[in-house]
Amino acid sequence: MRLFYTDVFVLPLPPGHRFPMEKYSRLRHSLLASGEFRPDDFHLPPAASDEELGRAHDLAYIRAVADGRLEKSAEKQIGFPWSAAMVERSRRSAGATIAACRAALKDGVAANLAGGTHHAFRDRGEGFCVFNDAAVAARAMQAEGRAGRLLIVDCDVHQGNGTASILRGDDSVFTFSMHGARNFPFAKEASDLDIELPDGCPDEAYLQQLDHGLATAFDLARPDLVIYLAGADPYRDDRLGRLGLSMDGLAERDRRVFARCRQQGVAAAIAMAGGYARQIDDTVSIHRNTICLARRTWG
Repeated sequence: MRLFYTDVFVLPLPPGHRFPMEKYSRLRHSLLASGEFRPDDFHLPPAASDEELGRAHDLAYIRAVADGRLEKSAEKQIGFPWSAAMVERSRRSAGATIAACRAALKDGVAANLAGGTHHAFRDRGEGFCVFNDAAVAARAMQAEGRAGRLLIVDCDVHQGNGTASILRGDDSVFTFSMHGARNFPFAKEASDLDIELPDGCPDEAYLQQLDHGLATAFDLARPDLVIYLAGADPYRDDRLGRLGLSMDGLAERDRRVFARCRQQGVAAAIAMAGGYARQIDDTVSIHRNTICLARRTWG
């Protein structure tokens, strides 16, 4: 199973910033220490090009990001200060999901050990998201003739509003978002399928809704490839989550997504998406469990 990482592209953040960037390097080292992966399973991805980004984003926005011409209000909406490192990291994160999609279509499954930047819109970023890696990668697979129909299964606790907006009206890419009803973003976009969950939603209720959503989404999407945003933030001790899932519940979520892909004979490219647990080791454990389960599922 090929894994694509970007944590060596360090994004400098001001003291006290609430985004846990260190989770990415901890995840890679945890996977290496697990004994389930070899060093040559880990790959640095190429940066996404302007052409690749431009299939999902306005060129003027891409150039403003690249050249450091974002308004201060736009930087504030993203949540990161502009830097050359921010640009490189954002391009590499999108490139990692593109690379994971290519690898998954060959091997059955692959993962970006970051990504899931689903709040980025065509012409702006928000919520710690600069470029929308899932939308960029979906369009890349189509442009390269690798996949005609795609399904984005977004199980981050926050709605994939940017993904829904970019891909609205595109019948070849089905967007399914399962998220907290009262969580960010407070003004939701319309995905092809949205399942909104109440605060404190526990394992059993979540998994029932997931089964219904997966059955509907696979039936309507008829995908050649699934891009799965395996957010760790539905966890009950996540600072930004508001749902009530246990670690076992999240593992069962992943198992059901992967089982559906296997039953349908569809490859899966995984992105990590959000995770803000009070104990960062909890977030790392949830992400590690996702990747290890994927490897075991596909052999």
